[in-house]
Amino acid sequence: MSGSYLRPVSGEVPVTAGKPKRVVFVDESPLYAESWRAVLACRYGPAVSFEFHRDPIAALDALGPDVSLLLVDLELPLFGGRKLFERAKERGVTCRRIVILSSRPAEDLHQLFPDGSCLAVINKTEANQQNAFLMILDSIVKRH
Repeated sequence: MSGSYLRPVSGEVPVTAGKPKRVVFVDESPLYAESWRAVLACRYGPAVSFEFHRDPIAALDALGPDVSLLLVDLELPLFGGRKLFERAKERGVTCRRIVILSSRPAEDLHQLFPDGSCLAVINKTEANQQNAFLMILDSIVKRH
């Protein structure tokens, strides 16, 4: 990931006071996770808490109905993102709070996860997809 399109922009989204939105990120890349942590911290400050898990099995313990947004890499080793997606729903994370990330083409992702099966599918490497993802985040953070 080049990261050139993940530039944090501070002060863009007014947020309400209260409990931070809980974002759980499950991916094998600490570097990719850290880039998103920086974007979220700069863009939303304390309005968002960010949790990173490399191990999808260990991540299951952190999942529940209080997750505001779950970001899952489809290509997780051993356990697999699809399996984590199903287990997250069993643990109370609604499909409208789950975003699937992958380096696969967006068209392939939409075939694997048709409209309504999750909040969004995002290609990790396409700048336009990253911008769409930031709009999704803005919407979630603005909600009460």
